[in-house]
Amino acid sequence: MAISKQQRTRGRQGDGPMKRRHFLKAAAAATGTALSTSAFGASEPVVLEVSGQVETTRTFTLSDLKALGIAKLTTSTPWTDGTPEFEGVWARDVIDAIGRISSNHVTAIALNDYRADIPLSDFRDYDVLFAWSMNGQMLTRRDKGPLWIIYPRDAVPMLREERFEHRWVWQLYRLILP
Repeated sequence: MAISKQQRTRGRQGDGPMKRRHFLKAAAAATGTALSTSAFGASEPVVLEVSGQVETTRTFTLSDLKALGIAKLTTSTPWTDGTPEFEGVWARDVIDAIGRISSNHVTAIALNDYRADIPLSDFRDYDVLFAWSMNGQMLTRRDKGPLWIIYPRDAVPMLREERFEHRWVWQLYRLILP
């Protein structure tokens, strides 16, 4: 079956949405706005959403978080044996990527709806990590993933106090800046 010239031309016009996607991504990069690849139908899921008193709700895929810089932290936890090595992104780098913020705390929300209010000063004063892996193994939903807030409790003895334990939110998926 032969394809007419008009049909071939229509096929090329189908490139329009693809061009718009590239334009939107370029515009987002130019303005400092993060657009997750999953918003364009790619297979990488959003692992963190930040909303509330921010200029625009932000979503991050694992690749987006890795682009902010990969950090490692070795520390004991009340929920693991020994001193595992965690890999993730510094919480302060995620907050800095958001832009101007007027809040002094954040509400961290887990997949099971557990919520913890955390002072933003924790993210600035301590090396708090949003971890995606432990001892080289990706954290799964069954094992505290996709993200787990990790405090450097071995480096800062005060962080071993029980009053900080509720801030170690695992299965983290959302931050709200009230």
